Amino acid sequence: MQTLALLGSTGSIGQTALKVAKRFNIQIELLVAGKNIKLLNTQIQEFSPSYVVIADKKDLAEVQGRGAKIFYGNEGILEALSLCSSSLVLNALVGFIGLEPTIHSIALGKQVALANKESLVTAGWLIDTQRIIPVDSEHFSLWHLLQGSKNFSSLFITASGGAFRDTPLESIPTQTPSNALKHPNWSMGAKITIDSASMVNKLFEVLEAFWLFGSKSVDALIERNSLIHALVEFEDGSMSAHLAKPDMALAISYALNPSLAQKTSFLPKISIQELANLSLSPIECKRYPLWELKDALLNTPQLGVVLNACNEVAVQRFLEGEFLFGKISEIVLESMAHFSSLPTLSSIEQIKELDMEARRFAQTL
Repeated sequence: MQTLALLGSTGSIGQTALKVAKRFNIQIELLVAGKNIKLLNTQIQEFSPSYVVIADKKDLAEVQGRGAKIFYGNEGILEALSLCSSSLVLNALVGFIGLEPTIHSIALGKQVALANKESLVTAGWLIDTQRIIPVDSEHFSLWHLLQGSKNFSSLFITASGGAFRDTPLESIPTQTPSNALKHPNWSMGAKITIDSASMVNKLFEVLEAFWLFGSKSVDALIERNSLIHALVEFEDGSMSAHLAKPDMALAISYALNPSLAQKTSFLPKISIQELANLSLSPIECKRYPLWELKDALLNTPQLGVVLNACNEVAVQRFLEGEFLFGKISEIVLESMAHFSSLPTLSSIEQIKELDMEARRFAQTL
């Protein structure tokens, strides 16, 4: 029987992955969760994993292991992965914490179905992308369109535009966390919803596409309905687009079992009426100031370490009510300018050191 190690089981992607795994009769060998112990206990009861990892040692007494070996913290994730026999790891952790499990899983000879953007954003040059299966909708769509073809000239991913896509420009800087969390198309975690509003998530995804497909000819367009997920322009002048209802189950199903995914309908069909309303538009820096960083990131991809670190700090401070939305862009832009000259980062230890330095700087702004 096929088995799976699932990192980030209580998040929205992790919950969807468990639904797909159940449908495909895939055994869950490892569950990694954060602080939502109540939901984790429900998942343990349903899927009977051999190993469980939680974030905080203080929560160990609340975990109902039902015979599973239980670990905690970052080191616990790495230890549990070493014990797992599963050849496939789905990494749906949020943030920099997901990097080491990705690198460790690959070192163990496992395939990684990757939904953790930060792994490639902060260390794409250290990762064997041949062992990566893209789970982000946009990169799955690019993979689907290319199917091994190298004869493309440009890659395009799409963005919904986030919570403030229609907000008057002068009002955007003074928006509150509650407003920023009102995504017009879907419901996901707070961090990614804020990143959608600032367009940082598309900067991350541009870098991911660079590492996965080996091209700097990557751009993003706004598609308000979230039905077009990616487009590829080929060298012969033709262009293809991949359309689907916005649901992570599609990409996850292909990551877990491509042959079954091709035979299984997870999503409702797109109607002709919906196609008639589709449109694409460029991302404007006036509305999304951070988009001006795109070319610098593609030219110096290691800046992704700084982008991720200072953005995580800024978003957390914003969510805690320390300042209003416009300050996120100010902190990120000032941090990126401060760290514009980077040393060569040839190890994960050097990446961690720069990550901490960038976080400390962002905290002072």
